[in-house]
Amino acid sequence: MAREELTRLTGNGNGNCNNDDCPNVYVTASGSFVVQGDVSDAFSAPAGEGLVEIPEATLREAFRALGW
Repeated sequence: MAREELTRLTGNGNGNCNNDDCPNVYVTASGSFVVQGDVSDAFSAPAGEGLVEIPEATLREAFRALGW
């Protein structure tokens, strides 16, 4: 899936997220979410999965964008 196929919910010029290099939340056409953040080593994720860390403010921004 290409980034262009996703709807970006966060980091749309607010704050320091202007170059696609910061934590973001995206929604897919099917309604699932893709999260971009710093890689976390909090524990070992199962094969085929990964862990990322994103700030609480990024999740709050995504919730506002969705009207939640």
